[in-house]
Amino acid sequence: MPRNSHQVSPHAILKGREMGLHPNPRTKASNARIRRKRWFIGVVALGTCVVLHTELSQGSPRRKQGPPRRQEGGAALPVPPGQVVQTGPERRSRRWQQRPQPQPPGGPQPPPAQQQQPVLDSYVVLGYNDLGMHCMNADFSQLCILPPFNSLHAQLIRRGIEPEIVEEDENVSVEYRIPNNTTSVNKTNFWQYDQALFGVDLPPDVGLTGNSLAGTMALTGHNDWAATGIPITPIDDGGFLNAYPLATIEAKVQGNTVATTRAVVPVSWEIACNLCHAPGQPGPAVDADILAKHDQAHGTSLLGNGSVLCAACHADPALGAPGLPDVSAMSHAMHSSHASRVEVLQNQGMTNTCYACHPGYETNCQRDVHYAKGIFCTDCHGGMSDVGSPARRPWVDEPKCGDCHSRNEFEFEEPGQLFKDSHGHGNVHCAACHGSPHAITPALTVEDNIQAYEHQGYLGVISKCTVCHTSIPTNEGFEHKR
Repeated sequence: MPRNSHQVSPHAILKGREMGLHPNPRTKASNARIRRKRWFIGVVALGTCVVLHTELSQGSPRRKQGPPRRQEGGAALPVPPGQVVQTGPERRSRRWQQRPQPQPPGGPQPPPAQQQQPVLDSYVVLGYNDLGMHCMNADFSQLCILPPFNSLHAQLIRRGIEPEIVEEDENVSVEYRIPNNTTSVNKTNFWQYDQALFGVDLPPDVGLTGNSLAGTMALTGHNDWAATGIPITPIDDGGFLNAYPLATIEAKVQGNTVATTRAVVPVSWEIACNLCHAPGQPGPAVDADILAKHDQAHGTSLLGNGSVLCAACHADPALGAPGLPDVSAMSHAMHSSHASRVEVLQNQGMTNTCYACHPGYETNCQRDVHYAKGIFCTDCHGGMSDVGSPARRPWVDEPKCGDCHSRNEFEFEEPGQLFKDSHGHGNVHCAACHGSPHAITPALTVEDNIQAYEHQGYLGVISKCTVCHTSIPTNEGFEHKR
């Protein structure tokens, strides 16, 4: 099977949202009329004669037209719009299915549905996520690998001939909200097990750092603002699966909005342990099988003794968990123990075995310009044995731009810093202009391209000088350096 057999067509991904097709009770005939109408408008507005009608007629592999479906006892049951996706015994099992086999796409060209330029010309705000994808468990009754915990960052820039990054100012605030994902407590059972897992009894919809799904961002001390631990799930308020919800970020001066943007708050619970553990069984049975196998292999007594936090023993820098002495770190344990067990998945035709645990064939968390050019997980991170090596420092020894890219007078990551934490031109964060890790623009997802399009009118890296400068600088060349 070709190496790129797992790739998903961007046209299929964009189809439902860009054509106005939604999972509501419209008839097929009505949808067909909408397709014809939107197709005609698109040709006139964009001045293009290229219409991939076959692609646009197929359902999106990531977010389908119909209601989301869950698997129970081997039967696929539709979830009516607005109904809560069940957790606990009725949690859907996440089964791997064969994906289409297009060639790596060159990059989508989607105009977003609406354009939100900064309210005033005096400021611009840029938002970004630190990882490009945050994972979480869908069910916490047996174990927890990762809780609902997302992070959103923003930089506020006062525009001028020489722009100024706004840091501490008592008159300035930066606020966030997620319009189509305003509650999580009815979408996950995390708040039933927070006390057992983390020793805290959190209010509904409040995450481990005290933040909720809307609020005020705090200064980080690294010239940006952030809200960490946002407890968002991949189920929106309509009951639909969406791994790429959009947050609205507003910068205010003395209570008046001066700049807005939209940025992705990516989240997925597509951790497909059921490919090997208790295949076909509901989620708790899968997790119970994992604990039973752990008890058998390591002489522990985890199964039947309450919900287990993996990071209580296995160090996990993602949670700030130190683990126990002489116990391997979570990343080392997971990757090294499974490195020799992926053959069964390869025999099923799974060409990207990273997606057995990392989200995933449905989520497609690597959706950036590298993916479009045929560069995949192992090209940057190495194989599972490499990632599981005890010599590797989890979340520290990561790929860097400068490992592959080289250009005269260009600087990449700061010494000792990863891309997600580095600053570049004018001390602006790299991710503010280039996009988040795994979503470097132009991305294959509409949502990840919206910010660049709304601020400069085209996709890709935010490179238009007048996004921040009030006039085009007269100095020659662009300084890709600090």
